[in-house]
Amino acid sequence: MSDAAQPTAAEVRAAAEAVKTALDRHLAAVERRSGEDDPAVYEAFNQLAAAAEVYDELLYDRYDEVTPFEIPGAEDALPPYTGPEEPNALSVLIRRDYAVAEPQRLLAQAQRIEAADGDEGSPASGTVHGALGLLFGEFEPDEIASRHKEFGLEEGDSTLWVTAADEPAEPGEWLEAPFEQVDAQQVVCRFDVSAVFDDEVDALDEDEEDEDAEDLEDLDTDLDEDDEDEDLEPLDADRR
Repeated sequence: MSDAAQPTAAEVRAAAEAVKTALDRHLAAVERRSGEDDPAVYEAFNQLAAAAEVYDELLYDRYDEVTPFEIPGAEDALPPYTGPEEPNALSVLIRRDYAVAEPQRLLAQAQRIEAADGDEGSPASGTVHGALGLLFGEFEPDEIASRHKEFGLEEGDSTLWVTAADEPAEPGEWLEAPFEQVDAQQVVCRFDVSAVFDDEVDALDEDEEDEDAEDLEDLDTDLDEDDEDEDLEPLDADRR
């Protein structure tokens, strides 16, 4: 970066002050939180992440230095909430991914549904996509989520977004494209479930197990040395 494009010392200082202000606001929001998923805390978190990122970039551009702080998920965080303070309506957007792990189990379930309904003619249960149509037509998505193994499915990632609105949508207004007009700044809260998080926990557990194993090895070594000392003491006494 050229000298002309570098930020001034005053700009870096201002960014640092913005981080301090964001820290105070985040702490205040946490102290006043109304529940585990308080939107004010979520918004303060995003503001702190944004302020820290700006400061980090300016600090690096001006002084070739970085901060030791890392806010998890800051790059993927939603923008600050700008929706109504008292929403009159809300939408719940849910996506759940599955892998068809056992097609035969899925087909067998679909055949049982057809048999119970007494359907005649060409059975839809003869194909995987037809079986899926029968399955999701017969059971609620939450029931499928709780019984997915029974239906030959394997869970993947899932996410749930709650978005706020001033007024409910008109009947049929968004049915043709239900997920294309989501305003991220209207999202009140969001919940993600992914095997990625499990992998991170597993990695931490493995690190802890390694540390415990090292501690045990050190303890065994110390005990062995103590035993050797105890064995040597009587011999020394006999020699005297």
